[in-house]
Amino acid sequence: MVRRHVLSAFAAADGAKSVQYVKICSLYGAGFYYIPGTDTCIKIGGWARAEYNINAGGSFNPIKSGAFTRATADNTIRARALITFDTRSQTEYGTLRSYIASGWNSTTTTTAGTGNPAADGLYVPRAFIQLGGFTVGKAESFYDFYVTPAYSNTTNVWGADTGGGGDFVLAYTAQLGNGLSATISAEDAQTRQKGIIGDTYVAGPMLPDFVGNLRLDQAWGSAQIMGALHNVQVQGTPAIGVPNAASTHAGDKWGWAIGGGVKFNLPMLGKSDNISAEASYSEGAIGYVGGGLGSFNIFHGGSNGVGNAADAVVTADVMQLTKAWGVVAGYQHEWNANWKTSLYGAYGKVDYGSFSPAGADWSYSQIGSRTIWTPVTNLDLSVDVMYQKLGTAQVTTANVATTTNSDQSAWQAIFRAQRNFWP
Repeated sequence: MVRRHVLSAFAAADGAKSVQYVKICSLYGAGFYYIPGTDTCIKIGGWARAEYNINAGGSFNPIKSGAFTRATADNTIRARALITFDTRSQTEYGTLRSYIASGWNSTTTTTAGTGNPAADGLYVPRAFIQLGGFTVGKAESFYDFYVTPAYSNTTNVWGADTGGGGDFVLAYTAQLGNGLSATISAEDAQTRQKGIIGDTYVAGPMLPDFVGNLRLDQAWGSAQIMGALHNVQVQGTPAIGVPNAASTHAGDKWGWAIGGGVKFNLPMLGKSDNISAEASYSEGAIGYVGGGLGSFNIFHGGSNGVGNAADAVVTADVMQLTKAWGVVAGYQHEWNANWKTSLYGAYGKVDYGSFSPAGADWSYSQIGSRTIWTPVTNLDLSVDVMYQKLGTAQVTTANVATTTNSDQSAWQAIFRAQRNFWP
């Protein structure tokens, strides 16, 4: 220690300059620095979290299948970590950017069993390149507008938000001036597939979904209108007893979706206050109405509620597209620098038309509130409570003798601790 101080004193006496091992890059905002020996700037960020979910899956995923008996505790414990790398450099075509977000999670659920370790997994929600208005790779769908994490820890059922898992895109965005932009995008059709009653989607990547939006971002908030085309193509049924025979199948159809959203900043009520809402309608593309939709089968004792999520119904090689609509909204209020509370809700309905079994149509609603305490900078401790209700009257052969059909509901809660370490 003494020797270090002596050397520093000699350096100061000689007027020697200190060596800057990390050169700050101010072109792209806080947190960027130059990769030594290059003109490329990089920012490293991420977060670590731990959570306990009551009557919910990891990341507060709403219950879609549960028995609610003493045999099973429908709770989940999860630890998750994510690290991000944002690299940028200037070219004659504009800013060249690559972005990677990769993480790991460890989850204990009812499927692990007594004495079994938690299920560990690696996931990569983002890996994309941008240049001159083009985006290619795994990003967020350009249909999306409402941002679920802004108001809830929930993996939302209604709403088109794909932010948590990402989507494969090939897109071009044109900046039209004054905060107005337009995007066209080809996206992975499998991300939005919700199944087919009476048949099965063709396996593997199909024709891409075609997505477009017109978006406005200004100081008061933002607004967007969006649309999508989704190809519904089934495998068909091979002829019985005839090896390698061509299958009979329903003809392909194009499903579609249209939606709109708006967000208002409300600084007159609180520093970061805002309110946001989104609505969508679809035929044969219900994943654009409810990105987190899945088939429901919930039991409470002898009472059963069923809701099938499918883009189409096929009967005798004739296809009928499923109709669906939904709305989702959220409001966040900042009490002070340490406390924030949000209120959110959603409602949607699925209509199977004339091909559906008796009472197969169903609805789903959720309402909840989250409060975040930030005792120190970049540490969020939150409690999120939500009520969900499945409205159904579907008759199933499995429950005719032993159960009755009725609407189902459930309360859910989550406690989460999250440490953010981006600049």
